[in-house]
Amino acid sequence: MTGGLPDLLERLVRASVDFVIIGGYAGVIHGCTYVTQDVDICCDFSVANLLALQKALADLHPVHRMTPGRKRLELTPENAGEFRNLYLDTDMGRLDCLGEVQGIGSYEQVKKASLPVEVDGLRLRVLTIDALIKAKEAMNRPHDREAIRQLKAIKTLKSNPK
Repeated sequence: MTGGLPDLLERLVRASVDFVIIGGYAGVIHGCTYVTQDVDICCDFSVANLLALQKALADLHPVHRMTPGRKRLELTPENAGEFRNLYLDTDMGRLDCLGEVQGIGSYEQVKKASLPVEVDGLRLRVLTIDALIKAKEAMNRPHDREAIRQLKAIKTLKSNPK
């Protein structure tokens, strides 16, 4: 893996961050053809896990993209417990970290609705096709509807191999 979104994931894996890939990148892993500009993950929002995430991204200049002035990511043991979501821009791309997924639930529920996959030699967890469809149906945005169409077609092809 070299540069960009895959490298973000590699950094998280190497730092032992507890996370599941959700959203568009999960769709791509399952075989969707659309292009995504970010990585969405659902992760354990414990202090230790968030500090590991911050350490993994430290040299990529992570900033909160939803805050005025795009404040630097500066988590401490004291303030890390205050966050439920992190929407970050880094030198390698966008990383959205969610504590729960609409249509699925908390991180523990998301983790139960995921499966291990290998991508470019990395062992990752990704939402199952069924869970991803459920999450995208709950969001119901225009681009999610196209993803749902593709995911359902992929599911049909996988369940009816020739």
